This record gives sequence, C-alpha cells and structure tokens, in this order.
Amino acid sequence: MAKKKNCCSFCGRSESEVRLMITGIDGFICETCVEQAYEIMQANLNPGAKADSEADTKAKTKAGSMKNVPKPQEIKAYLDQYIIGQDDAKKYLSVAVYNHYKRLAQPVTDDGVEIEKSNIIMVGSTGTGKTLLARTIAKLLNVPFTIVDATVFTEAGYVGEDVESILSRLLQVADYNLEAAERGIVFIDEIDKIARKNDNPSITRDVSGEGVQQGLLKLLEGTMVNVPPKGGRKHPDQDYIHVNTNNILFICGGAFDGIERKIAQRLNTHTVGYNSVQNTRQIDKKDIMQYVAPQDLKSFGLIPEIIGRLPVLTHLNPLDHDALRRILVEPKNSIVKQYIKLFKMDKIDLTFTTEALDYIVDKAVEYKLGARGLRSIVENIMTDAMFEVPSQQIKSFEVTKEYAEKQLAHSAMSEA
Repeated sequence: MAKKKNCCSFCGRSESEVRLMITGIDGFICETCVEQAYEIMQANLNPGAKADSEADTKAKTKAGSMKNVPKPQEIKAYLDQYIIGQDDAKKYLSVAVYNHYKRLAQPVTDDGVEIEKSNIIMVGSTGTGKTLLARTIAKLLNVPFTIVDATVFTEAGYVGEDVESILSRLLQVADYNLEAAERGIVFIDEIDKIARKNDNPSITRDVSGEGVQQGLLKLLEGTMVNVPPKGGRKHPDQDYIHVNTNNILFICGGAFDGIERKIAQRLNTHTVGYNSVQNTRQIDKKDIMQYVAPQDLKSFGLIPEIIGRLPVLTHLNPLDHDALRRILVEPKNSIVKQYIKLFKMDKIDLTFTTEALDYIVDKAVEYKLGARGLRSIVENIMTDAMFEVPSQQIKSFEVTKEYAEKQLAHSAMSEA
C-alpha cells in the first residue's frame, strides 16, 4: 500500500505544494493556514485593534512625519554635491520642498490659518541645470515625484496628451497609491513651449499653447480631477480615479529663449531722463536673466492666470568659464568621472590633462550650449578612444590637449 502524502488538514494541499508544513500528533498545517488562523484570532479577540492600527497608519501617512524630513540647508547641501552654482534656484527649491512637507504635516486647527502651497517657476537658458535640479532632488525625497514634458500636451479633444495625464504618471510613480500621489511633487519641464503663439486673434485655436495653459489652471490651483489610469481617449470605458491636487506641489521650468529682449526692453523704458541712464549702467548685461519679473513672462506668452498660480519665480544663472570647468570635474556624477568609470570597467586608467580640460571648456563657451555642450564635446573627443582602446593591451590612457584638438577637428562639431 502506497504511503499517504502529508497534506494540510485545513486546505488539503500536499507538502510539495507549500513552502512549510508544520506537523502535529494527528495532523498537519501549512504556513498559509497559520497566517489566516492568526488573522481570525486577532479579529475575534481584539476587534478594534486592526481598525485602530489602520487609522494610525493613515494619520501618520497624512501627516507626512516631519522627524526625518531634511531641513532646507540640508537639501541645498545635497544639491551642491551634484550641481555647481545656481545658489538662488537651489535655495528656492529647498524652501519650497521643505514647506511642502510642513503643509502635509499641518494639524487641523480652528484658528482659520491654512498654509497654502507655493508652486514654483524656474527660468534659465538651456544647459543651466533646470531638469538636473529636479532629477537630483527627486532622489532625496520620500514623496512621489515625477517629471513631465509640457510639449506633448494639447487642448482636450485634440491629438496629443491631455493635461490629466500628468497625474496618471504621478499615480504610476506612487504604485497607484492615491493617498501618496496626492502628496506628491510634479516637475513640468519646457513650460515655455506652451506660450501663447501671438496676441492677435486668429480663426484657428491655439491648441498646444494657450489651450494647454487654460487646462493647467485648475490643476495648479487645486481641484478634484478625473484621471484615466490607462490613458485618455484610447480607453474610454475605463473607470476614472479621482485625484485631489490641493496638496500636490508643481514646479515648472523653461528656457524662455528670447525673454532677455523682453527684460531689457522693460528695464530701459520704465523710467525717463537722467535716472534711466543711471539705472541702465547698473544693469549686468551678461546676466540679464536675474532681472526677470512676472510681467516678462506675460510678455513672452504665459497668460496672467497661470502666472498667478506660480507665485515663486526664480532664475538660473548663465554658466561662465569657471562654472563649466567645475561642472566638468567636481560633481559626484561629473562627465569626466563617468568616462573614467567606463574605462575602469575595462581595467584602464583614464586621465585628462589640465590643458585638455581647459580646451574642452573653451569650446563649450564658444558653442554656447551650456553644460550639455560639455558632454557633446567630450563624447566627440573620446569616441575613437572608446572604439580602439578596449582591444589594446594597455593599462592607462591620457587625453592631452593635442589629442582633443585632433579628435575635435575630425568631428562634425568643428564645422559648427
């Protein structure tokens, strides 16, 4: 007679079907049934314990425990490890993020004072670090954080993404935990690309400009939004998720290419006579972006309603020679360190001479591409080395100024 397999006395599963089987005098029980039995005991012996525990967890989540929240100076110190300069923008971001945590933790009181969120807009030319600031600060936070591109949005009913898809991405980051998503932070990049095309009335709709701005208004201010979890018009029969945006912090960034002319025009025409000449001399023409004001954003094409919902305006400074030189080597994730690590994986020690680094920076300043230009130049210089050196039996490789000049002369960038 075949020996009977050990089976769970409760669910009947055999020993081979479970991870753990506990043996008794006349019976057996698997780990799944043990867990279920424990839950039944807890529910019957102490009915209020589970409800209290869930309530406590929810209260803690809603409060956004302030114990481990980094202070503004700590947030800025973290950003300093990865981003060179831009102290003003870092300060604004650090304060905004810290205040966002405090808003989440504010107790319900009867004094009538409720802290409102301060959405931010960052203005700076290309390659100054707007997106990098957002990505770096996302690593530090313990709230859901997502970066979206404003260029893909169109007015509702037209081909393109609706503004509600911003919240779809936030939900995805939060693993569809609605309560967590409603405490998140959204960075909207390329906000300048949805500027109003012109001030003249037209027979055609501005579906990717002013129409998108109008769609963002309630989102930025705070409202209940019906969000399609799987995307908009492609799944019209799906159930919507109702997301409250009151506690979602929005940070916007854009290059606003050409806004310097608007700023210069305003600075030169706001006074007349001798005083105007005196004020003009005091203006730093190399960094005119520092004088940006809300009226300049309006002149550029943002509607007044959206500017009012982005009360904190900060700028990013243009990168000079010294800043680019530091960006090349100093940050934790600097371009030079990335290439050194790539070569180290092939057991090759890569070094750059001081003259080579200065040459790379000089070219970046010449091309006016900001920090992104550094990466393009180094990539053009290193392509041949990355192709040939791994196959050679060498232990080290040095990039000199002569080698950099020779490689860049052969590249397409030399024609620019």
